[in-house]
Amino acid sequence: MSKIIYIKKWLYCVCFLFSCSCKSDKQEELKKEEKMMEITESKPVDVKTRLLAYTDFNYELISNGIIESTRSADIRFLSQENIVKIHVKNGERVNKGQKLAEQDNFKLDNAMKQAVEAFEKSKLDLQDVLIGQGYSLRDSVNIPKDIMKIAKLRSNYEQSRNNYELAEYNLKATTLYAPFSGIVANLSVKEFNAPGSEPFCTIIDNHHIEVTFNILENELSLINLNDQVLVSPFSSHEYLERGRISEINPLIDKNGMVKVKAMLNSKENRLYEGMNVKVRVQRILGKQLCIPKSALVLRANKKVVFSIKNNKAKWNYVQTAQENTENYVITEGLALGDSIIYEGNINLSHDVPVIVKK
Repeated sequence: MSKIIYIKKWLYCVCFLFSCSCKSDKQEELKKEEKMMEITESKPVDVKTRLLAYTDFNYELISNGIIESTRSADIRFLSQENIVKIHVKNGERVNKGQKLAEQDNFKLDNAMKQAVEAFEKSKLDLQDVLIGQGYSLRDSVNIPKDIMKIAKLRSNYEQSRNNYELAEYNLKATTLYAPFSGIVANLSVKEFNAPGSEPFCTIIDNHHIEVTFNILENELSLINLNDQVLVSPFSSHEYLERGRISEINPLIDKNGMVKVKAMLNSKENRLYEGMNVKVRVQRILGKQLCIPKSALVLRANKKVVFSIKNNKAKWNYVQTAQENTENYVITEGLALGDSIIYEGNINLSHDVPVIVKK
């Protein structure tokens, strides 16, 4: 019996010592955390600030669009003679009137010579008919119209002239020229092959491009002609092209969409025909109190902006209205001239010392 009592006492002692050690460990951990918090709170945080001011706010309407050239032309050969020389390649820039390619013109050149000969013969026949009527071809102004018409029919003059003009046109068409300045695209034919039914190439005027995009019916009242647009390719969001709305189609399709076009001021030619792009239509809503989006943080699901006062961060609950890709419009919580923190505010708390970076 005494042995059992001894064992129980020994177990009680062990449990007591273990609980004491756990409490001491927890107290040490709490002390360490408090020390870390004190160190963190006492260490100033580097931040960037800006003064809150009234600035022009651009309301933005976001859409997806496709780049199109205002001018593009499919270039074709009229005949199926073999191509003997190609002077350009895909992606090459050409000037208006520049030679693109040439066909074998032996047959058409021969047809041209025959047409010239036939036309010259018809001129002689016309002169013979007029002389028979007592007139001279040199004095054609004084020849009655009905007599001249009959003389041309008898000499086959008009048909010979038409054949000559057609032969001349066909011969010139064996050489292709650029109708305007642009870049070459869709060139797949090779030398010493017939051109086939497809166009030889396409010339695209990439100095005059536009973007076509759709907006919802209820967004139609938010845009006007000449509103500014910002366009960026999905492959490179940092690259931006600016433009103005040039056309609003006055028709709503079965899906409730309206087609809009905007002319772009492209100078670097980094936007290509058919490229998918992101379109932002901007409309100025006047002067507003605006903050950068990076200045707003969430604390307990509430919108908070930190300002600076006496080199300490101050916690401000705010209310926002419209927003665009860069800014929020502030309606409550801040005042004109407040110095707000827009960088280094992710882990800030109230009254934390801060240092403003320049």
